[in-house]
Parts: sequence; C-alpha cells; structure tokens
Amino acid sequence: MISGVDHSPEHLPTTEAAVTALRALAAEYAREIEVTHDIGADRTSRRSAAGVGVTTDPDGSLPHEAYVEFGGLPRVGVRLYPENDAQITVEGVQCDDIARDDVPAFLRSVFGGLAHVRARRFPPGYRLVVPLPGDRAHKEYVPAVLLSPWLSRHVR
Repeated sequence: MISGVDHSPEHLPTTEAAVTALRALAAEYAREIEVTHDIGADRTSRRSAAGVGVTTDPDGSLPHEAYVEFGGLPRVGVRLYPENDAQITVEGVQCDDIARDDVPAFLRSVFGGLAHVRARRFPPGYRLVVPLPGDRAHKEYVPAVLLSPWLSRHVR
C-alpha cells in the first residue's frame, strides 16, 4: 500500500453524482461520453410493476437510472441503477452487481490498462479480471466467442 494515498472508493450517493464522476473520468481519459437518463418508476428498468402513469416509488421518491456509453476502445457501457449498483459491459462482457461507489475505480482499471483476461488451459476458459481498491478484483466469465480483439490483446 502506498502511504498518503486514499484507496477507499469515492462515495456516490445518487445516480447524478455517479454520472458527474463518470463525466470527469471521460475527460481524464480523453473519451467521448453519451448519457441517457430514465427518471420515474414508469421509466426505470427494475420498476416493471409500476402502474401506468405512476412515476414515484411507494415511498414518494423519484427513481433515477442512467445509461452511460464511452467512446473508443475498449467499448464500455454503464447502467446505473437507483438501488446503488451498476451493470458495466466491457467489450460485450456483462459485469453485474457492481457497487455504484466502485464504478469509477472499475473504469480506471479498464481504461488504465490494469484489467486483463486470464486464460485457463484445462478446462479451457477465460475470465475478465478487473482489479479494485483494497486488494479486491471483479472476475467475470468470458465465452471464447466473445473474445474481441481488445480482449484477446489482454490475455495473460
């Protein structure tokens, strides 16, 4: 551990705070960014039980979901959910249940070249490994048919 460096994830209390952090990250890595917002219980993906015309949750809150797409390689998309988690897709590999506070660190690992694909000979298989702060890593199975040129370049 490097002394004087805070390795804890930045707290992102709302979807909008997360979008603001992702815009800053896009600027840091010189990437284009496109953001789509879905606001209201009738518009968010996990609120299918909301009635017609119902926009708030039973507690009166207005759920806010956002989809963020980054330009360049690797192709990265982030869906931020109102429930403080996210789904990140890297070159077609879907990573579910990422804590919203971990999203900037996850993307820094991907854009900064720390993310890699681990290959196993027997039984054959691939896993996308994305290092996170605190000696953690997110690992996701990668079917061989999804190995894009970017993923193939990062196989270890």
